[in-house]
Amino acid sequence: MGPVGTAAVRDGGAALPGGFWAAVRVWLEKPQVANRRLCGAAIEAEGTVALDEGEEASRAPRGGAGEGRAAELRGLWREVRGQLPPPLTPLGAPGRGAEVGVALRALLARGRPRAPPAKELAVQDTYNGTVTFLPLEENSEGKYQIKKSNIYQIQLTHVKDEEWSLSIVAPCPENWFSDGITYPKLAWLGNELLPKLAKWSVEKKPSEFKSTLSLISVAKYSNVYQDLKEKYREMVKVWPEVTDPEKFVYEDVAIATYLLILWEEERKEKGLTKKQSFVDLGCGNGLLVHILNNEGHSGRGIDVRRRKIWDMYGPETHLEESTILPGDSHLFPDTDWIIGNHSDELTPWIPVIAARSSYSCCYFVLPCCFFDFHGKYCRRQSKKTQYREYLDFVAQVGFACGFYVEEDCLRIPSTKRVCLIGKNRSYPPSEWAVIDKQITQYINNRQTCAVVGCDRRVGFNHKDRSDSACKEVGSELPESETDTVGTIWMPGFQPREKVEQIRNCASLPRDFVDDVVLKVANLLLNATPQKSCSNMHCGNANSWNQGESLSLKEVAECLNKETLQRLKSECGGLQTLLKNNHQVFEVLNGRVHIRDWRTEKPSRRTKPEVKRRLSAEAFKTRLCWFFLHHPDGCSLPSESCPYAHGTEELRASQIIKKKKHRQ
Repeated sequence: MGPVGTAAVRDGGAALPGGFWAAVRVWLEKPQVANRRLCGAAIEAEGTVALDEGEEASRAPRGGAGEGRAAELRGLWREVRGQLPPPLTPLGAPGRGAEVGVALRALLARGRPRAPPAKELAVQDTYNGTVTFLPLEENSEGKYQIKKSNIYQIQLTHVKDEEWSLSIVAPCPENWFSDGITYPKLAWLGNELLPKLAKWSVEKKPSEFKSTLSLISVAKYSNVYQDLKEKYREMVKVWPEVTDPEKFVYEDVAIATYLLILWEEERKEKGLTKKQSFVDLGCGNGLLVHILNNEGHSGRGIDVRRRKIWDMYGPETHLEESTILPGDSHLFPDTDWIIGNHSDELTPWIPVIAARSSYSCCYFVLPCCFFDFHGKYCRRQSKKTQYREYLDFVAQVGFACGFYVEEDCLRIPSTKRVCLIGKNRSYPPSEWAVIDKQITQYINNRQTCAVVGCDRRVGFNHKDRSDSACKEVGSELPESETDTVGTIWMPGFQPREKVEQIRNCASLPRDFVDDVVLKVANLLLNATPQKSCSNMHCGNANSWNQGESLSLKEVAECLNKETLQRLKSECGGLQTLLKNNHQVFEVLNGRVHIRDWRTEKPSRRTKPEVKRRLSAEAFKTRLCWFFLHHPDGCSLPSESCPYAHGTEELRASQIIKKKKHRQ
């Protein structure tokens, strides 16, 4: 038995040995958290087997129901047990009746959806504190054989008191075969996996969220995701929006994959043949709708604002530009699923709309920004993270609407990855009227202060509407929406604005921005004491004035009230304007500095190809502010400065040309 690695573990919180088995469970079920070249594992069968010949297992496997699956697992164990190398044969407690836990898992390689998964039999011996992984190969006769060269065992040993030892051993280290994916090098097991197992073993902090993809088949997800990713990868190259194409394309591909598998399993459960229909409320760029339509699901997306990319999808993708006001006029009785994908102010309304659309209508919501029924969500508990608290609130809305709410975690490039699903009701159809009143009461109880001044209520029964309330709300809505205003469920609801306001100082007049920049720069340059830095590059001076640093408050006090008022109307105000002009300023910890380009260090991380290309295209496309305005000129020579020293060095901006061409 060859040692691969050993880690000393100190257990001051009495987590072991239980924590060790919890860590093994993570590696067994979610190997991708350690080995990034895997996308997951599928547990095909699991249970206990008797070590003595002729004895039956005391517990049936959980991978597939019934005695047939149990017999299959026992048969597999008998098939491979005799192939174990001698150092691994003493398993279980001494004496008759000894049992060990066994789990058959399939390892799913990332990026190889059609390749047959590698299979392993994990043997868990709680008595001796070991788990042995037996790689399996199927021979021409359909029987499994152990790939002895790649057997490894994880061992837990109690040294004394709070001291424990965690180790990984391999019986044949000299014959170990590494494919770099399913079977990494032995050094990886010792240097990467072992420290993670040691850390997980004594961690007591429970996760706030469910395991990733806990409600669907990981193996099926891997196959479908790779197919869709390949099918829609060209969207990245032609993306006309200003958002990051890779993030949004692959995120929507992942969400579509999840929904397609979820819906396929629902059809099997309910005996349906027709693919589900859907409505995506707040569909944004519409890519999710486009994919689901292409994959055979009838449905449409609705958003308050049309996107440029909508014109690229074609007539088969159904997208509508319209304002959603939660009410009787925005119910979808003939729709199977309501989708809320980062639906912002509509997020808590998604379960309500689904519940009131029809008894069979389901919903899928992926919460992101925190909104209540009437506006921004206000925290009520300090013991939870804001995200966890908000998820619990949206789940509670689903419960109040009569749904059994399920939670899952998606595999998407976002920090907000938890989705909530309501596909089954907790009440019979005959109780719909009771649940409807319960929904109204729940909405009314969500707010304690008035939203509409005429009746001081936060919500009202959508069957008993107040004309006076409707008139007041109608006065605040666009003219095109007043014809449906009488049907809304909450008079104080504020839909998203149709025209997105730009409030990042980018829309301010150029001469106004230039004037503020020059004033602030002169403040810093004339402040005392001045910082003079040696300038080896500039031939006309021996020093370069870097100026003094001032706090944002000190800078603001030197600007007139009209300027400050104009900046205040922009998000971030003065600080945003200064950060936008990063060629001139550096804002650190609330203090403003003149940027010295000689001290700028190149990024240690390699930039993506797109960013490298953009940097090259932007070179010398703008005039150097220091060359024009600084009393000592630019601190860099012309050949080193990314900005133009004079109009003769200016290049045409190819970035602007490309944007205009795409529009």
